[in-house]
Amino acid sequence: MASTDGVVAAIRSLQRAYLIGVEGVTEIWLVRHADVYDQGELVSDPPLSPLGHRQAERLAQRLKSVGIRAVYASPLRRAQQTAAALTERVATDPRLTEVRAAYPDGKVELQESHPGGRVVMVSHGIAILTYLGDVLRLTPGTLRLFPDFTSISVVRVKGDRRMAGSLCDTAHLVPIA
Repeated sequence: MASTDGVVAAIRSLQRAYLIGVEGVTEIWLVRHADVYDQGELVSDPPLSPLGHRQAERLAQRLKSVGIRAVYASPLRRAQQTAAALTERVATDPRLTEVRAAYPDGKVELQESHPGGRVVMVSHGIAILTYLGDVLRLTPGTLRLFPDFTSISVVRVKGDRRMAGSLCDTAHLVPIA
């Protein structure tokens, strides 16, 4: 039978392996923009719907108690409006749009500007899936997840190491209608 100390040591070792509680780790929170589709019309760069505004507010409430170093967003209006619910200081990054969802070597260099901090990147479903698929070392297009509106996926980064922490978390939306 394993001793308590042995079990605790094994858990701590796993946490370090997955970059949990390791000094200097940057957390990248990938957030999908809020809803735009309950308005009944399709436009190329739609604003958030009334539901989307409520989702963005719930996301902002959730992140209020979490230390965020920076917020980056796709230049598209739905991502910009979602990010604006989180902070007034939003940096626009065109790499976060869906049509540009290719990351060199699967890396977004934003962590180099914020070592040991938490960075939020408000983006789009395909861009998020592309990045997560690379982190998980999957063949492009094989990750079968649906990043719902304002879902949060966390990636921990230190040097060349990247670990997925959570995928498509929407706890802040329960219950919402």
